[in-house]
Amino acid sequence: MALTTRESRPQEVLRDETRLPQTPEPGVIVIFGASGDLTSRKLVPALYDLAAARRLPMEFAVVGISRTTMSHEEFRARLRRALEEQRPGRVSEEVWESFSEGIFYLPGDSKKPETYRELKDFLEKLDRERGTGGNRAYYMASSPSLFPAIVEHLGEAGMSREEDGGYARLVVEKPFGRDLESARALNADIQRYFREDQIYRIDHYLGKETVQNILALRFANGIFEPVWNQHYVDHVQITVAEDIGIEGRGAFYEEAGALRDIVQNHLMQVLCLTAMEPPVAFDATPVREEKVKVLKAVRPIRREEVGEVAVRGQYDRGWIFGEEVPGYREEEGVAPDSETETYVALKLFIDNWRWAGVPFYVRAGKRLPKKVTEIAIQFHRTPHTPFSGSDTRQLEPNLLVIRIQPEEGVSLKIGAKVPGTGFEVRSVNMDLLYGTAFMTEVPDAYQRLLLDLMLGDPTLFIRADEAEGAWSILQPVLEAWSEGEVSRYPAGSWGPKEAEELLARDGRRWRRP
Repeated sequence: MALTTRESRPQEVLRDETRLPQTPEPGVIVIFGASGDLTSRKLVPALYDLAAARRLPMEFAVVGISRTTMSHEEFRARLRRALEEQRPGRVSEEVWESFSEGIFYLPGDSKKPETYRELKDFLEKLDRERGTGGNRAYYMASSPSLFPAIVEHLGEAGMSREEDGGYARLVVEKPFGRDLESARALNADIQRYFREDQIYRIDHYLGKETVQNILALRFANGIFEPVWNQHYVDHVQITVAEDIGIEGRGAFYEEAGALRDIVQNHLMQVLCLTAMEPPVAFDATPVREEKVKVLKAVRPIRREEVGEVAVRGQYDRGWIFGEEVPGYREEEGVAPDSETETYVALKLFIDNWRWAGVPFYVRAGKRLPKKVTEIAIQFHRTPHTPFSGSDTRQLEPNLLVIRIQPEEGVSLKIGAKVPGTGFEVRSVNMDLLYGTAFMTEVPDAYQRLLLDLMLGDPTLFIRADEAEGAWSILQPVLEAWSEGEVSRYPAGSWGPKEAEELLARDGRRWRRP
């Protein structure tokens, strides 16, 4: 099968399930790092759901690889247990039996050439016995430090070549490097063996229905685009808040921090979808081109001004939902004098015609009062109101909030007359909840992205210049934060006081979602 990018074909702006074939062509997904959590918690459950929805071909297989010694049966049993824990009593015996017949496991060291010789022989055997057609997708779910070695061995073994009509695709999990230099080096390593159109850099946020719905809201409704610019928008706030801590991932988080873990990928992608121009079609090249234009238009942050536009924080002991929780430095695997940030706030400007002068305030943090991801578009106040000041004391500017999680939906704050004989005007919300509007179960992000991978549609995956563009914006912040002390905030609060001051200097304040 030839690679199917569909980049030159005219399409509707909005994505529609009906434009996708029901099932992809036969193929194999090879998962490196298969004994890890990502495989059992996300990848296999998503594939199981696709199987249950009859979106997988009969000639489909999963091959897991890691150093842990296991048989095929033990690997299947492990995955089954994890699936049962996620959805007790809701695993179909019939679906699992059929799906699990295509699950296999090869113990092996991904740094050793013999692992790839064995894998190649095994994949050829699957082609003969299960009819998988020579189609392979290699999913790197292992430690990022192993990515270069895996790519090199796949390339040296000739497994990146597309032969006899089959495809060879590579999925790269985030993080895409630790900084701009390492991201460029990783891209160079991968592109030695795989063409860019074979590479699928995955950020599961892009598979979320409500993230995709940002585009639907903007480009399928005539009422929003005319006011989606600096003439009408006062500022934009993007929040990615979590109430949880680091959940036993101390060693990982000490190396990452909130800037690398959330801001460089999830938050910058949401920023791009919010600020981008309308693509000519909802296909890979037009969408990615528009996102890259946004990243290029973000005003560079000079290192000497980082203190004025960026805030970092770290949570101390505090209270969440009535329960006392430990501070970051008390977490397992965290240094007692750690300066790793668990909170980031930035003020960004996008220097183009549409957004000139409009600040984008973005923040992400752990141990905040609630879990919420949202985009808040605040419009300018009305230039004049004919009502008396006392009648409009509780009237706020119009605000459009796109909630990505947990309660997906859209809310528009408008002014309305309070019932009664007077003429008091007050702000009220018009709410749309997706769950009740469509009465259908929202698919998991990985379900969508894995299906797109097998169909050869890279629209919701990240291109090399997108990843590097995001790092370019944040690199001065990383460098400035390599020294100095992190601000502190109590768990259960909305972050350090410096974050409040960041907006207060502009006469604004953060929303309380």
